[in-house]
Amino acid sequence: MNNEMLAQYANYALASAALLVTVAMLCYALYLAQAVPVRERAEADAKVPATVGGPTVGGPTVGDSDEGGDAHAETGPETAVETPMRARKAAGIAGSFTWLAAGLLLLSAALRGIAVERFPLGNLFEFSVAGAFFALATFSVASTRRDLRWLGVFVTGFVTLLLMVASTAWYVAADELVPSLQSYWLPIHVTVATLAVGVLTVGAIVSGLYLLSDREVGGERFWRKLPPPQSLERFSYSLHIIGFPLWSFTLIAGAIWAREAWGAYWTWDPKEVWTFVIWTIYAAYLHARATKTTPRRMANWIAVAGFVCIVINYTVVNFYFIGMHSYAQ
Repeated sequence: MNNEMLAQYANYALASAALLVTVAMLCYALYLAQAVPVRERAEADAKVPATVGGPTVGGPTVGDSDEGGDAHAETGPETAVETPMRARKAAGIAGSFTWLAAGLLLLSAALRGIAVERFPLGNLFEFSVAGAFFALATFSVASTRRDLRWLGVFVTGFVTLLLMVASTAWYVAADELVPSLQSYWLPIHVTVATLAVGVLTVGAIVSGLYLLSDREVGGERFWRKLPPPQSLERFSYSLHIIGFPLWSFTLIAGAIWAREAWGAYWTWDPKEVWTFVIWTIYAAYLHARATKTTPRRMANWIAVAGFVCIVINYTVVNFYFIGMHSYAQ
């Protein structure tokens, strides 16, 4: 099997992953659409509020709780609510397809790397594929510890959009690395960076849902599908606690690599500056989150701003700012 065939198989794996994650998104949407009406009818009968994915106010949740579980019954003072079988099957299919899509993304990256005999993180297209993999992996691994079926449609929807853009606007054929990237720091620095972006992507989605649900934008009916705002906020914080040290390592490792490649730890390159800006914003988020006098909404707005800066860093800065990292397009 020659290198051209391996590169072609990498593209086939990527296309298959994109198809699977799209189907997973539709199945997660079906889960929400099927599960909520049953809870609304039970709420009308029992006169107790109910949510999908979070505990009820009027009683304990057995299945669709914020912490998860294999059971699917939800109990209140006067009634027990069971998630419809169709909704459970749709969520099960979606979860399996999400795991499989993540595996295919990893396979696609591995085949592309083997085809050109290098680590597959040399440009924006390859970074996007790796970032999509880590976002799906973060969601899937977290789903083994808590019930995140309510989050699936948002994560898979974002990944679907990312893969569509990466496969069209950002696609480049597999090729050799430029000399400045031929370093052992590439698999260390860039892999940790993509892992950080994957974790922070899921964190930003949850923060956005918290900010919207806290305001009840879109009507009360929609937000019954999600956990209470307090649960959303705590989950977002736990993800950012993981993502921030990873981004800190990215910043430090990048400076060390810059010293070896360009002779200086800091050159005021646009990519370096934006990486530090992102680090500062997330540090501000954690500080605000730890400060009792700072409203939770303000802290989460800072977190969302940090993710917006990540998007700018890997799109606008890559294409419109000339610097030492211009080869990363």
